[in-house]
Amino acid sequence: MGWQVHGEELSLFAADLMTDICQREGIERNQITLHSDNGSPMKGATMLATLQELGVVPSFSRPSVSNDNPYSESVFRTLKYRPEYPEKPFVDISAARGWVSSFVHWYNHEHRHSGIKFVTPEQRHTGEDIQILSKRKQVYEKARSQNPGRWTGKTRNWDRIDKVYLNPEKGKSEVDKNKAA
Repeated sequence: MGWQVHGEELSLFAADLMTDICQREGIERNQITLHSDNGSPMKGATMLATLQELGVVPSFSRPSVSNDNPYSESVFRTLKYRPEYPEKPFVDISAARGWVSSFVHWYNHEHRHSGIKFVTPEQRHTGEDIQILSKRKQVYEKARSQNPGRWTGKTRNWDRIDKVYLNPEKGKSEVDKNKAA
């Protein structure tokens, strides 16, 4: 949704980032929860006041799990394993911003995510995934009808995942989780 690179961690920068994202994306009060670590920029007075003003609910850790967010952890892992991940520190802040900009563009516009049925975040965000997944489903069904012996069971499920939850409710069946995921 948004990113910034600064030479230091400050609550003011985090607040500016959230304000920019909420305004650009048309986020309404109480529409989202911001899951973050317990770092001082995220818990600083400026950030907390901004979140309150924006109507963003802060969350500093998941229940029964210490300070991690599986989505951001996944992004960081992907970032660190990119072939062009720098081996040495950036020469300056401009170089850091350039590298992050390039990574974010690739991640959002080219990288297909398994958690959202192998579409890009941009395709998901704009709704293009609906047509893409429908087409994939048709291709698989046609292939199965033309060569049923190749298939031992059902084809891959290309139904769109309507919602993705950070903390699915415990105790739900896999079918319920997939409907909610």
